[in-house]
Amino acid sequence: MKAAQIQAPDEARIVEAPEPTPGPGEVLIEVAAAGICGTDLHIYHGEYEATYPIIPGHEFSGTVAAVGADVERYRPGDRVTADPNIPCNRCPACQRGEPNQCESLAAIGVTRDGAFAQYVVAPEGSVFPIGDMSFAAAALVEPLACVMWGIKRVQIQPGDSALIFGAGPMGCLLLQAVRCAGAAHVVVTDVAPWRLARAAELGATTTVLAGDGQAKQIKALAPAGYDVVVDATGIPEVLEQTFDFARPRGKIWVFGVCPRDARATFVPYDVFRKDLSIIGSFAVSRTFHESIALIQGGAVRVEPLISHRLPLDRFVEALELAERDPKRMKVQIDVAAS
Repeated sequence: MKAAQIQAPDEARIVEAPEPTPGPGEVLIEVAAAGICGTDLHIYHGEYEATYPIIPGHEFSGTVAAVGADVERYRPGDRVTADPNIPCNRCPACQRGEPNQCESLAAIGVTRDGAFAQYVVAPEGSVFPIGDMSFAAAALVEPLACVMWGIKRVQIQPGDSALIFGAGPMGCLLLQAVRCAGAAHVVVTDVAPWRLARAAELGATTTVLAGDGQAKQIKALAPAGYDVVVDATGIPEVLEQTFDFARPRGKIWVFGVCPRDARATFVPYDVFRKDLSIIGSFAVSRTFHESIALIQGGAVRVEPLISHRLPLDRFVEALELAERDPKRMKVQIDVAAS
């Protein structure tokens, strides 16, 4: 089969790889669409927990091509997506009901070959039906599921105010999810006016262009501070700013993925005096069902976030677009068209 393989850091190419065979309890999926995530870029640059060579790709959808022994819920032809995270279900974290903190967590596209290929294998328990949802939309279920896990962690309340730094694909998913959770006022700030325009279309009540006067505008919109302040950029210097805008007893949501060796500073006294909560949210934790429902019901719109769709043969070009194109949002690989 045709696949995009990262053979070593900063070295990727299209290869002919063996077609995987589903083992007992596994499902073989013919991939239709797969999205490029920041994690894929980190893997490409050797900055993430991956072994090489690796076929990346953990945001995907497709059609069941075959099933292994003992698979009961799926048949060839079913339209599906899959949670890429595969916990061991044996370690203390799994036993506590915390599968995303599994001590030996495996992940499709990270620790085992993924979906930038014509076929990918997933455990039956990780596969979810998508009905008549488009394959492009279904490839965004996983990013939304990451957001929904954070929503559960942060526990947004009806009527809350929220401030989101970053209006990229994840920032736009965050703002929609925050609104669905009951936030009444959501301010989004970004450096790109066109991204802010997209955020406004998707439900941001106010947008603020980053630059001179940004802090003054943000504070004027909520003089007492925001209930929830979210960093969706993964930039340490931006994360540091979030503390300036949280109200007493407010919450700082660390969503963006900063580099592993990065450091950010804050004033501990302010956290103490203002009763602030600092909340992280990592990956997915059993949040695929609600993410599929939100997309199917139209509460969260994902297709407006897709800016580029390229065939598998142009995978390296797609990586460059996802990292550097100033007009990028979500870049997807249209595997079905390859």
